[in-house]
Amino acid sequence: MYSVILCGGSGTRLWPLSRKNFPKQFLKLYDDFSLLQETFLRVQKVMPAENIFLVTNQENYFNVFNQIRDIYPQIKETQIITEPASLNTAPAIALGVRYLLEKIGIEKTEPVIFLPADHYISKPEIFVEIVKTAMGKVGGHIGTIGITPLAPETGFGYIKKGQKEDGYFAVDAFVEKPSKELAEEYLSSGQYVWNSGMYIFSGETFAGELKKHAPELSAAFEKSYADFSQEFPSLEAQAIDTAISEKSQNVVVFEGDFGWSDIGSFDALADVLTEKEALQERHVLLDSKNVFVHSSTNRLIATIGVQDLVVVENNDCILIHKRGRSEDVKKVVNYLKENNYKEIDHNVEIQRPWGKYEVLIEGKNHKVKKITVYPGSSLSLQSHAQRSEHWVVVKGAAQVINGDKQLTLHENESTYIQAGTKHRLSNPGKINLEIIEVQTGDYLEEDDIVRYEDGYGRK
Repeated sequence: MYSVILCGGSGTRLWPLSRKNFPKQFLKLYDDFSLLQETFLRVQKVMPAENIFLVTNQENYFNVFNQIRDIYPQIKETQIITEPASLNTAPAIALGVRYLLEKIGIEKTEPVIFLPADHYISKPEIFVEIVKTAMGKVGGHIGTIGITPLAPETGFGYIKKGQKEDGYFAVDAFVEKPSKELAEEYLSSGQYVWNSGMYIFSGETFAGELKKHAPELSAAFEKSYADFSQEFPSLEAQAIDTAISEKSQNVVVFEGDFGWSDIGSFDALADVLTEKEALQERHVLLDSKNVFVHSSTNRLIATIGVQDLVVVENNDCILIHKRGRSEDVKKVVNYLKENNYKEIDHNVEIQRPWGKYEVLIEGKNHKVKKITVYPGSSLSLQSHAQRSEHWVVVKGAAQVINGDKQLTLHENESTYIQAGTKHRLSNPGKINLEIIEVQTGDYLEEDDIVRYEDGYGRK
């Protein structure tokens, strides 16, 4: 059995924590692991890690690779499938199936589970058992996992259960997000489950259903992986639900209650953190009721005499909204997009193939970064036309090229790099290298860079 984790989403519903360059699935919201890492670790309890693959876009490739490498150092680049464009789940799943069949050589009858990367599951042991059962019994069906509803939620899609079979139900219908009245009817009837977006099927079954219900995507899917990838950006963006499952008569649902949430809003995140008793201690709520406060930096935040609020603080932004109005965050996101705010796309922590950096201070003619370089990794050999840099090692050891000098720097040692000088930073050690970089100059943006050598194919 195999798994493909879908981790190419943009996740703007949790802005300002989630950004285009570092969306929701990479956030550590309540634990030492991100949502993506937790998903990978859960699937490892079902199958070997080498059978787990991930689909993402080019922008998030190194977010995925670096985070999985932190928990599974043996991760291979061949386990990450890069979408040529972001086109929702149907094309992404088709690309994953074609890759497994052609590049990995799996049997066409082998079951594969496709999972979103950004879900919370509080009872992983129950989830694991349901997945094992589903993968053993799905056969020639399109299988999905439905969540036993606990409340009349209007933010989820629903699945109507049909006849009960051996461990699963035939699916009568997929239902879009209902009104409050309909959701209450669904809950009281016992005939409906929440649609989790998790799917299980073989390559053979998928190909057959694709041919019946999505002929354009099917035609591309039947080509070689290389040709499919080339044609991929011209395909229609569509969800797997609308492309196949809502039309197919061959869908079954495995029902379970394993403490699931898609954490699609800050109201949902508040429920999760309350359940896990993971609310941060550095929040002082005086004469305040029903107030949820979350700080990604664990800053001290105090409220006095307020109620029914959500307060979210990130390194560079603060969001405050009334409890129950999480859906309106998208209005803020749309406003930021329309007015070209950089905060819509970029977080102050940026992932790179060699590690990451975080902007600590940013002024008109100076910028201070904390740079982390993973063991054995190097930045490109580069120069900047309009800025100079001062590097101070705070952890580990650094190999540095600074013009015609080659240096080895240890903790508390530094070097100054004049604008226009070729330079490179490398980590020869076995632990992360951390440096503080102070930039000075009239222009400090990331496009002031000339690369002479680069191990990651960048220009």
